[in-house]
Amino acid sequence: CFVMPPKESEGPKQQPAALSSYPRVSFEDGPPKALLHHPLIELENRRDFHWVDTHEPHDLRRKEILKKYPQVRQFMQPTVHTAFLSMGIVIAQFLMANWVQHQSWPIFFLVAWVFGGTLNHTLQLSQHELSHHLAFKSAWANRLLAIFCNAPTAVPSSQLFRRYHMDHHQNQGVHGIDTDVPIDMELWLFQSRIGKLLWLSLQVAFYAGRPQFVKPLTWQFWDYLNAILVLASNVFTAIFIGPWALFYFLMCNVLGLGVHPCAGHFIAEHYEFMPHQETYSYYGFCNYFNLNVGYHNEHHDFPRVSWVNLPRLRALAPEWYETIPYYTSYVKVLWYFLAHPAMGTFSRVKRETRVPKKKL
Repeated sequence: CFVMPPKESEGPKQQPAALSSYPRVSFEDGPPKALLHHPLIELENRRDFHWVDTHEPHDLRRKEILKKYPQVRQFMQPTVHTAFLSMGIVIAQFLMANWVQHQSWPIFFLVAWVFGGTLNHTLQLSQHELSHHLAFKSAWANRLLAIFCNAPTAVPSSQLFRRYHMDHHQNQGVHGIDTDVPIDMELWLFQSRIGKLLWLSLQVAFYAGRPQFVKPLTWQFWDYLNAILVLASNVFTAIFIGPWALFYFLMCNVLGLGVHPCAGHFIAEHYEFMPHQETYSYYGFCNYFNLNVGYHNEHHDFPRVSWVNLPRLRALAPEWYETIPYYTSYVKVLWYFLAHPAMGTFSRVKRETRVPKKKL
């Protein structure tokens, strides 16, 4: 599940000096048991966020990698494959919705979880790619494709997501700005194992509603266009395919972005399983369905690198990415999050205000 960097006797790749000052913890007994029972977690027994006054590490690491490997800039280009893949998934979802609405309830929900939930999850991550304008060079083309990908998810969200996601990258963990971090109500309401399971099951609802409590945004042209087109798609689906087809789309969201193997990335990316580390990568088979979002340290370091080039980025700069822990199983991540009392919605790094970036 959780892989630590090689020990010195195994010939490690040394982390650059500028980043070596960030706190690191070594486990002799091997993860994940040593990780989850580490005294720093057990003794703190915290029920609040981990508040820090330091800047997130991605900006510094980006500058250091670019300084040593300027060829990384070659990876910063749109990938048209994203468009063809996304359009194929949208068509597949509408075809499946037409078929599954006539099946029995057990088959309906099984298909919605296994097939539709996985594909809608992929479409959400296509919208994530498109929020960074990584399919076309034209900004408006990326926006229109994102709205197209939004159709089978049935809830207008792609354009507002783009704006909130840019805040997440530019102000990671900053209170009142980063809506990726749970709000206080989620902390005290979902502390038990049953509470955490309910929270995971309804994760899509919390991600949709949380921004209205943290940082409400005024709607702009693209937000209105997004809403009009997706709602028009819903009307088309309900009238010409069937109302249960529309219900299928909605259930795909709940099941595919809740307790689902591919949805483990919501927890794996930034929940603090290891003290002082706030971003984690995942290298496993779910990356095939999740458009390599598991390469999350790489993505935050270089948001302009498309999903197809993230593995190449890691291979180019292993001395940065092979010196920090990473995951190999989302299922185990979800299990440890649910089972261990030291983990919860509070297991996030937060900053009171944005910390000024230091120059190299």
